Amino acid sequence: MTSGKLADKVAVVTGASKGIGAAIARALGAEGASVVVNYASSRADAERVVDSILASGGKAIAVQADVSQSSDVARPFEAALAAFGRLDILVNNAGIYQGAMLSDITEELFHRHFNLNVLGLILATQEAAKRMGANGGSIVNTSSVLSTLSLPGNGVYNATKSAVDGLTRTFAKELAPRKIRVNSVNPGLVETEGLHATGGMQHRDHMAMITPLGRIGQPTDISPGVVFLCSDDSGWMTGESLYLTGGLR
Repeated sequence: MTSGKLADKVAVVTGASKGIGAAIARALGAEGASVVVNYASSRADAERVVDSILASGGKAIAVQADVSQSSDVARPFEAALAAFGRLDILVNNAGIYQGAMLSDITEELFHRHFNLNVLGLILATQEAAKRMGANGGSIVNTSSVLSTLSLPGNGVYNATKSAVDGLTRTFAKELAPRKIRVNSVNPGLVETEGLHATGGMQHRDHMAMITPLGRIGQPTDISPGVVFLCSDDSGWMTGESLYLTGGLR
């Protein structure tokens, strides 16, 4: 038997090959969970996350799936049962971000964001709920401070994360009779590979200046909150949003 807050639990983390998702997968593994590291395209990155969990004495596998596609989404959950025999935790972390002012919003941008950030979350939650047993489980959705902060130039992304908050509250009530808790983490600006790739780091100094704790976040600032929401320490919490923003609201 493994030790830790999540000893003998089995978790699926979507979008776990990089950034916040990778940090979450490692943190869950460090607390004793067996982890399915889901990725859409970055196999090498996902394998590195798996290797780091294994090197620390944990259990993990990498599974490719685009969770926004109904033909793919069951794959990580089937792999969890095949490899580890059960499912206790889902972290809906897969997502996309691209800023755009109103005049630059296109149908393609809209659908790409909603297909992954919202529909992907719904499809993955459906698959997890089918497979969680009589003891229930925990589902954690990665939302954003932008669901309420609503900075200009982020209209579509803001809307998807507002939807995530709403789905969190609704699914918490729907799944509560089955002892499945549903909560979200709502990070502020976090330094990730994706932030660098999309040019978001140009806003780093400004965001640090307006953040009460004086800096932007790191993935490891977010993962402990997810561990908390996945563990029995948060057993009386469901339908809640945990803001991890350095005080920025």
